[in-house]
Amino acid sequence: MAMEFQPHHQLNVIFLPYPAPGHMNPMIDTARLFAKYGVSVTIITTHANALIFQKAIDNDFSNGYPIRTQLIQFPAAQVGLPDGFENIKDGNSPEILGKITMGILLLKDQIELQFQNLQPDCIVTDMSYPWTVESAAKLGIPRLYYYCSSYFSTCAMYSVRKHKPYENLVSDTQKFTIPGLPHSIEMTTRQLEEWVRPDSVKEVRESFDAIFESEGRSYGALYHSFQELESEYVQLHESIKGIRSWSVGPVSAWINKDGGQSQELALAKEPEPEWLNWLNSKQNESVLYVCFGSLTRLSHAQLVELAHGLENSGHYFILVIRKIDGDEDGNSFLQEFEHRMKESNKGYIIWNWAPQLLILDHPAIGGIVTHCGWTSILESMSAGLPMITWPMFAEQFYNEKLLVDVLKIGVPVGSKENNFWVSMGEDPMVRREEITEAVVRFMGREGESTEMRKRARKLGDAAKKTIEEGGSSYNNLMQLIDELKSLKICKIT
Repeated sequence: MAMEFQPHHQLNVIFLPYPAPGHMNPMIDTARLFAKYGVSVTIITTHANALIFQKAIDNDFSNGYPIRTQLIQFPAAQVGLPDGFENIKDGNSPEILGKITMGILLLKDQIELQFQNLQPDCIVTDMSYPWTVESAAKLGIPRLYYYCSSYFSTCAMYSVRKHKPYENLVSDTQKFTIPGLPHSIEMTTRQLEEWVRPDSVKEVRESFDAIFESEGRSYGALYHSFQELESEYVQLHESIKGIRSWSVGPVSAWINKDGGQSQELALAKEPEPEWLNWLNSKQNESVLYVCFGSLTRLSHAQLVELAHGLENSGHYFILVIRKIDGDEDGNSFLQEFEHRMKESNKGYIIWNWAPQLLILDHPAIGGIVTHCGWTSILESMSAGLPMITWPMFAEQFYNEKLLVDVLKIGVPVGSKENNFWVSMGEDPMVRREEITEAVVRFMGREGESTEMRKRARKLGDAAKKTIEEGGSSYNNLMQLIDELKSLKICKIT
C-alpha cells in the first residue's frame, strides 16, 4: 500500500495508535475520518495490529480516500514473545503483558525513522507516547495527543493528582470528595487507579508523570467525546491543561453515518446469525446486553456470581464470554449454564467476539452492563441506551461517576476496587445478590428507570446531531483540518 498521494499542498498527517483495543479502535476511526475529508493519512503500526483493521482501511482506499498503513516490525524475539503477540489484549499473564509492553517501548527508533522518512505536516499520537513531543519539535510540526476517554476523567484525575484528597484518611474505603469539579463527586482510595495510590510503584508513577508533562507541550488534544455530553468539563479541561482540545466523537457512529464500513461490520460476515433470530423474538427494550470489553478477565468465581445474578433477575439477557475466562471447571459450569438458558429461552451466550454495534442498535436491547470503557460507553450512548456500571480498572471508576452522578443514565452494580485483571484474585468482586438487585432496578418500567431511559435517548439524539454537518464534532474536525492546512501553508511560505 506504499504509494504517493498527489499534490504537495495536501495535508499529510501521521496517526500513531497505541496497541490496546480501547486506544486503537477510536483512533483508527478518527484517522479514517481525516482521510474522508481530504487529508492524506498514514497509520504506523505493526503487522499483527494492522490485521485488526486493515480490511476497513482497504475498503476506504478502494473508495478513493488517501489512507494507508505503514508497517513496522514488532521485536517479538527480542523480548521473548511468540509471533503475533503485539497487542495489550494478548497479555494473558503478568509476564506476557510485561513483555508486550517492553516490545512497544522498543518500537521508538523505528517510529522516529518513519517520521523522518514520511515528513508529515502533523502527528497525532496516543497519549501513551510522550516522547513524540520531542519528535514533533525536531520536525517543526504540531503534535496532537489523542485521548480515548472522557474530559470528566481527565479533570478528575488531574484534581486527584494535584490535591491528593485521599491523604490522611482513616482507611482506603473512606469516601473523599474530589475538589475543583462542577459536581460533587465522592470516591474511595480503592477506586483510584493503582498508579496514583500512595503505595504505587515508582516507575509506573513516573511513566504517567511523563505522559501528563508531555500534554502541556503539545499543540493540542483530540478527544473521543462530544461537546453536548460534558460541556462543563470541556471548559474545565482547557483551564487546567492550558491547551486547546477538539472533540470529534462519537467516531464509530460517524464512520457508519458516512456510508463507510466500520471495522466491526468488516468482521461481521454472517447474513442471518443465530443471536439476531433470538433478539428478533423479544419485545422492544426487554433484553440486557452484558459485555466487559477486550481486556477484562473475570475469575471463575465471578463468572458464577454473574451467571446466577442474571438468571435470578428474571430478565432476558445476552452475555458475551471469552473462552479464555475461567478454567476447565469454569467452562463446564458455563456450558451447563448455556444449556439451561437455551431451555428457558431467558439468556443467550456469545463466545469470544460479538458485533456490539449491531446488537446495541437492535430495538430489543434495553440497556447494557458495561465495564465503563469509554468506547463502549459512547457506543451505548449513541444507541440511546442507559447502562449498568461495573468498572474494573484505569479511569473506568471516573467514567462510572460521570454516568451515575452527572448524566444520571447509569445504575451502579457495586464494584468497589480498581484492579487491572492480572491482579485479580479468585474471589468475586460483586455478589449475585447485588447483580440481581441492579438488573431488576434497571430493567424496571417505573419512575427512576423511565426517567433514566428518557435522558439516555436524549443523549443518543445529541450524539447523532453532533456529527451531522453543522454539529459541534463536525465543526471541530473541519476547523482543526483547516487550521493544520494553514500551518502547513505558513511553513511553506
